[in-house]
Amino acid sequence: MKARDYLIEEAMPLFWCRGCGNGIILHALLRALARLGKSREETVVVTGIGCFGKADDYIRTHSIHGTHGRALAIATGVKAVNPGLTVLALMGDGDCATIGGNHLIHAARRNIGVTAVVANNLNYGMTGGQFSATTPQGARSSTSSFGNPESGFDLCRLAGAAGAALVARATVYHAALLESLLVEAISCPGFSLVEVMSSCPVYYGRYNGIPDPAAMMRWWQESAVPASRYAELAPEEKQGRFPIGRLGGSDRPAFSERYARVQEAAQAGAGRWIQAGTDR
Repeated sequence: MKARDYLIEEAMPLFWCRGCGNGIILHALLRALARLGKSREETVVVTGIGCFGKADDYIRTHSIHGTHGRALAIATGVKAVNPGLTVLALMGDGDCATIGGNHLIHAARRNIGVTAVVANNLNYGMTGGQFSATTPQGARSSTSSFGNPESGFDLCRLAGAAGAALVARATVYHAALLESLLVEAISCPGFSLVEVMSSCPVYYGRYNGIPDPAAMMRWWQESAVPASRYAELAPEEKQGRFPIGRLGGSDRPAFSERYARVQEAAQAGAGRWIQAGTDR
């Protein structure tokens, strides 16, 4: 399989604005699917509402376009019913963390075998540039003209603390790393999250002094630090920077494995119970 085999070419050109990072994420995802040789008939892409929610328009697999914030809820249902499928939930930061934050926490807690790919452009890019749950404190947006008073979520730390099997981060500048992380995440039997710091020069960039797409790519290059080196930085050196690469995860059994034991117990008849306990 080649990346092009997963692309709906007749849907081109891409919907996204000039300088948007979503096309880079889409290409990396298609290359990852090709490297893994994933069957189009056994792959399901679930999206919600938002800029990156349009990604399923270009991917030649089964797809479900859901409502805002519900991509992970739908993906959970698909994987629970048919654990043999490869299930991807493609979301923006608004869809995943702001509207759908509760679903993110519980998908990670369940350790359901879904790969969440989050295009984090630090704002609501589709609806006018409002601040989201990942917009940095002090950043400007259409709804925080004098600076965002709230602190943004660290999605990788949030998903890791909730029990995800794999959490990772890349940027649209680091496309080769992104592809490798997606291969690893899709291969993971439990819940995996790949956060991709993505460019939105039209809104986030314009409000925060980096409206030029090339300048925003340089910003990602300078701000991202490999995880091993980031850990060695002094606190003052970490200001304005963030780690990239694989950032953690757990080795708990995946939901499908644990649910299969429940099904076996139910089929065995009354009187057999699953032993209570924790698997963290």
